[in-house]
Amino acid sequence: MKHRALCIFLTLLSSISLAKEKPNVLFIMADDFRPELASYGSTAITPNLDRLAKKSMKFERAYCQQAVCNPSRSSMLTGLRPDTTKIWNNSTHFREPNPNVETIPGWFKKQGYETRCVGKIFHNWHTTVKGDRPSWSADEYLHYANHGDDLAEVEGTLPENKTTLTPLSYGATVMCECRNVPDEAYYDGRVAAKAVETLGQLNDGPFFLAVGFWKPHAPFNAPKKYWDMYDRSQLPPLNAARPQGAPEIAFHQSTEILRRAENKNFQLTSEQAAEMRHGYFANISYLDAQLGKVLDALEKHPSADNTVITFVGDHGYHIGEHSLWGKTSNFEYDAHVPMFVAFPGMLTAGSSTKALAELVDLFPTLNELCGLRAVPGLEGSSLVPVLMNPSVAVDNAAFTQHPRPAYFDREPSKKPSHMGYSVRTDKVRYTEWRDWQTGEVRARELYRHPEDEAEMINAIESEEAKEALKEAESLLRKQFPVLRN
Repeated sequence: MKHRALCIFLTLLSSISLAKEKPNVLFIMADDFRPELASYGSTAITPNLDRLAKKSMKFERAYCQQAVCNPSRSSMLTGLRPDTTKIWNNSTHFREPNPNVETIPGWFKKQGYETRCVGKIFHNWHTTVKGDRPSWSADEYLHYANHGDDLAEVEGTLPENKTTLTPLSYGATVMCECRNVPDEAYYDGRVAAKAVETLGQLNDGPFFLAVGFWKPHAPFNAPKKYWDMYDRSQLPPLNAARPQGAPEIAFHQSTEILRRAENKNFQLTSEQAAEMRHGYFANISYLDAQLGKVLDALEKHPSADNTVITFVGDHGYHIGEHSLWGKTSNFEYDAHVPMFVAFPGMLTAGSSTKALAELVDLFPTLNELCGLRAVPGLEGSSLVPVLMNPSVAVDNAAFTQHPRPAYFDREPSKKPSHMGYSVRTDKVRYTEWRDWQTGEVRARELYRHPEDEAEMINAIESEEAKEALKEAESLLRKQFPVLRN
């Protein structure tokens, strides 16, 4: 009770101080970024994310609601879960089933904010609608494109690609590319430059600037200097083994990366796998350098001390673990995301919390930090109590889901055959795979945390986990009404 009383007092004190002048918001998102950064214990070289960690609270256990771009971003930006938005694929724009739904930037715009978008925030390319122009005060920049078209652009002769082991293509480019080109040769360098320019223009009234980086999403084509930051032989070794006892439905064909639709028997060599893992780390450091340019620009801005900063990944990623490449599973590698939140006058800057958090929590959190009216019907929880005291929690579980087939909108029926519903508690990750038509349970998984952090043993029959399983089942049914029958 003492902790809660202190938390409420500090929240009120913060609200009073913020009420004098609405704080700005710098909302930064990365694509396909699992918590592979130094402040989370990774060997990834991320000095600017480390810098942000020192002025933020780091959420050690934050989770997406579905591990693929459009459903995750639609959920995060509306504060609604995928079963509410009815967005479970990449080809349906969230406005189609939800024409009047509020979005984070749209809501801030209605509250008098200048809202601007640089880079990929809403999902792009597969949908016929390009972004969400009503959410923004000006046209979006570099928000609608295909990752595979992120080709190196330079004046004169294009430098040689120094890494060519991987005979795969991603759109119009090869999967791995290492060219001695400037940062601006690719999308994220241009996103950073535009974000810096836009910050310089935002001097009148409160602003909400969303910066969406395209990396570390494939292709793995960061400029050469970022590849050179790593010795491939010193990167963490790959354990590609599947979890013992895991059902087949938990896996997928890694279609996005391995293109198995064209060759279902394709297998990577160990050298190819090592090159792509190297490329993922290079992409991370390239992203980190672009983030640094934006943070530098913010520090020079006259309203730097009155700006809320958030940084998140839209979902996690596999780089060969569990035999998987890409996302679209319910495993921890895909569900777990990095999350940092900083705000003016923060007393807990530089701290971290083990409190469970979800991307759907961002909408109510930003509302409260900025003193805005609550939006009815949001399905997340404000994380402000955690930001005031990292030892408290507002969520007792985090929920992720994913259909099968993973990309069902590419199938003739255009409907999933199954949905996997997953809950992460302090002790376990529990997943039920349900028949989409009948609701019958077809398979179950239980992974014990932290004993089995890599989720290598399906402990669904474990006597030791019986009580944790019972709790997880109850939480899953409470969250998803469709599972109660």
